[in-house]
Amino acid sequence: MISAQDVYKLREETQAPVMECKKALEESQGDFEKAKLILKKKGEIRGAKKQASTEEIANGIIDAYIHAGGQIGAMVELRCQTDFVAKNRSFQELAHDLAMHIAALNPLYLSRASIPSEEIERKKEVYLKELEGSNKPPEMLDKIIEGKLEKEIAEICLENQMFIKDDTRTIGDLIKEAAAKFGEKIEISKFVRFEI
Repeated sequence: MISAQDVYKLREETQAPVMECKKALEESQGDFEKAKLILKKKGEIRGAKKQASTEEIANGIIDAYIHAGGQIGAMVELRCQTDFVAKNRSFQELAHDLAMHIAALNPLYLSRASIPSEEIERKKEVYLKELEGSNKPPEMLDKIIEGKLEKEIAEICLENQMFIKDDTRTIGDLIKEAAAKFGEKIEISKFVRFEI
């Protein structure tokens, strides 16, 4: 028998809806860790659907981080669909972590899609010149160039960078996890970094 106290305890820990918590506890036969995994899996599915939706994301927050010494700073605009999520402490902490990450790693672009195609072509030409005279077959050259490009994209695109607080996840992973957790579309709208 699942008690109301157990349901509310799971709700406090996961922020999932009460009925979802009850169903997860019933499915896991009262095992809290299994229930959390069930909620996470359902949340990820719900979050993926929300990320793909075309619903307007008219809410969110702007957060800033100024590094000690005041020589480096960053601002980020993190968007969501509801004011309820925008006011959530975890959402606000995510925005602050993103601003800190931007200050530390200085991304130039949000994602690969935001890199101008001319810039991609220019980078490929630079890599090709580096490999001139290597006597490698053209198909191998293409793979090497693509590998070098992907490596650079992981360094210069915010969504592809490894999170400074957890190098097992990218910033893109964090955004997907947030969408799953909050059950709505989350996205980084804009960011800027300043350095003296």
